[in-house]
Amino acid sequence: MFNMRHNALYALIRNVLPSLVLPRKLKGIHRVMSLPQFISSLSEITENYDLILCDVWGVIHNGREAFKPACDALIKFRENGGKVSLITNAPVPEERVRRYFEPLGVPNKAFDICVSSGDITRDYLQSHRDQNIWRLGEDGGWAHDKYLVEGIDLKFTAMEDAEYILCIGTPGGGNSDPESCRELLAKAARKKLEMICANPDIQVRVGDQLFWCAGALARIFEEEGGKVIYAGKPYTPIYDHILQKIAKENYTVGKNRCLCIGDSPATDLRGAENFGMDSLYVGTGLKNHTGRFEEEVASLLNNYNVTANYAIRALTW
Repeated sequence: MFNMRHNALYALIRNVLPSLVLPRKLKGIHRVMSLPQFISSLSEITENYDLILCDVWGVIHNGREAFKPACDALIKFRENGGKVSLITNAPVPEERVRRYFEPLGVPNKAFDICVSSGDITRDYLQSHRDQNIWRLGEDGGWAHDKYLVEGIDLKFTAMEDAEYILCIGTPGGGNSDPESCRELLAKAARKKLEMICANPDIQVRVGDQLFWCAGALARIFEEEGGKVIYAGKPYTPIYDHILQKIAKENYTVGKNRCLCIGDSPATDLRGAENFGMDSLYVGTGLKNHTGRFEEEVASLLNNYNVTANYAIRALTW
C-alpha cells in the first residue's frame, strides 16, 4: 500500500493518474480519481487565480462564530488584487446573509460580492408568481424565514391546490428526519408537481451539530419520481449569476482563473467540476477529520466520485 502521508508521492501519483481517468462511470465502477495537491496555505496557489468563489458555512464560519484565519485569508487575497464572491446555499436573499455576518464576526472586507441560492429562488418565484404554491419548511427562523418571499405577491395554498412546491427547509428546523416526509412527498410527486429547492444542501453543520436542509427533501422527492429545480450549488445558474454580477463591476475573468473553495464534495466540488473551474477542498465543515487528513480526503472524493485540485485542513493565508 502507498503511504499517503507523503506529499511527494501524492504529486507523483497526481501526474500519472490523469491518463487513467475514465470519462464516466462504466457498469457501476467509479472512475479513477486523481488526488488533490495538499497545501498548508492559500498563498501557495493564489498567483493562479483572479476570482475566488468561497463557500460560507463550514469555511468562513460554523453558524456560531467566524473562522478568523479563513476571513483573513480572503482579505489578503483581495489586498493582492483578487476578487472574492461568497457563494452560499442559504435559502435567503443576499442582504439577509450579510446581516448575519456581523454578529458572527465575518468582516465585510473579506469579500466583494455575495450570492445566495435565495437570490436565484426569488428570480424563479418572480417569474411564477401567478401560480399556486405549496410551501415546505418555512418556520420564521433565520434559515427559513419570511424574507425569501417578502415583496413578491405569491399565492400559497395546500398541496391539493398547488401548481408547484417551494422547498425551503425541513419541518422542525432541521431536526426532524426527512424520511418522515416521504409519504407526503410521494403524494406530491404523483400529482406531477414541480419543486423549486431553495437550498440544495443535504446537511449543514452548526457548531458541532449537523442539521437537515431542503436538499434532503428534494432528494426524496426525486426518488419518488418528482422533478426538482435546484437554485444553488452545484447547479450552473448560481455560477452564471456570480460572473454576471462581477462583470457589472467592470471585472471580467475567465473560468480558468477562478477558484471555488468549499467543504462539501456534493455541492462545492461538484459545482466547480460542472462549471469548469478549479476547486479547493477545506476540511473544517461537514466532515470531522482526524490526523489522517490526506487518506480521508482521498476516500471522501472517491466516495462522491468527484475531484478537487487542492485540499487544505483549514483555510489560512
